[in-house]
Amino acid sequence: MDIHGFRTLIESEIKGLEIPKVPAELYEPVRYILSLGGKRLRPQLLLTACHLAGGSEKDAIAPALGIEVFHNFTLLHDDIMDNAPLRRNQPTVHEKWNTSIAILSGDVMYTLACSLMSQAPDHKLRKVLDVFFSNAAAVCEGQQLDMNFETQTNVSQAEYLEMIRLKTAVLLGASLQIGALCGGASEEDAQVLYQAGCNAGIAFQLQDDLLDVFGDPKAVGKRAGGDIVSNKKTILKIKALEKADQQLREQLSHWYSLSPDNPDEKIAEVRRIFSLLGLDKETEALADKYFASSTALIQGLSFVQNRKDILTGLLNQLRTRTF
Repeated sequence: MDIHGFRTLIESEIKGLEIPKVPAELYEPVRYILSLGGKRLRPQLLLTACHLAGGSEKDAIAPALGIEVFHNFTLLHDDIMDNAPLRRNQPTVHEKWNTSIAILSGDVMYTLACSLMSQAPDHKLRKVLDVFFSNAAAVCEGQQLDMNFETQTNVSQAEYLEMIRLKTAVLLGASLQIGALCGGASEEDAQVLYQAGCNAGIAFQLQDDLLDVFGDPKAVGKRAGGDIVSNKKTILKIKALEKADQQLREQLSHWYSLSPDNPDEKIAEVRRIFSLLGLDKETEALADKYFASSTALIQGLSFVQNRKDILTGLLNQLRTRTF
């Protein structure tokens, strides 16, 4: 089965999940958030890694669904913490119902994710669960660090990279590692794939930071400059404060201190400073470095070449998002 087949299978299996109907207030939000779609990247990576290792999708479909349910659970709770009104252009669960229902529905999604993950092949079950639980905790650690950054005056590039590794990248790495284990790969090869997934995930987030400022809103699917408007500490802001002279630092501090009703000027001025410092090219080069490392790790493994190419092709879709 190819990548397109995996995506179709995942969508079909998500629709077929046996989610109870009562209490409706608990389970209807679960069905709702899972129906909102998304890239389904993590389950695709898991199934592709299983295929790479020579396994069948039947060995990995339940853990693939588990990783997707877990990912959506984190989004549900993130939306509460961010007080976000929309998710994939639809009302978030806490807006459509209420915060208490959203918290409890997220909790039951986590139990569903654990149940699905426990259906991994018996001979790899202990290791699969170890990978899942350790990385589930790491995602929470990353979210906490991101929240800490909101009130932390200075954030270094190293601290930021570690935060995005935990919050975003490790779940991509875990998807590849779990899929490979389900497919019969050695623990050593599965660990290499974990690192490859983490590197791709870091690159993905760096590119996301870049696209938020310099991307084409029509291609990216959201208004440019959202991170600037919300004064978020991204790789671009961190690098700018590290590289800027006193005059540019004062300009950045001025613009980031403002919360105008019409933020267009703020976005344009901060973008201008980022460009002046060469941060568009510098950040793109850093993302490319992580993508290249991910590809090299995968290509260095002794699996069938065309299967390695399929996996690197899937990850390359992250790299080729339009500016």
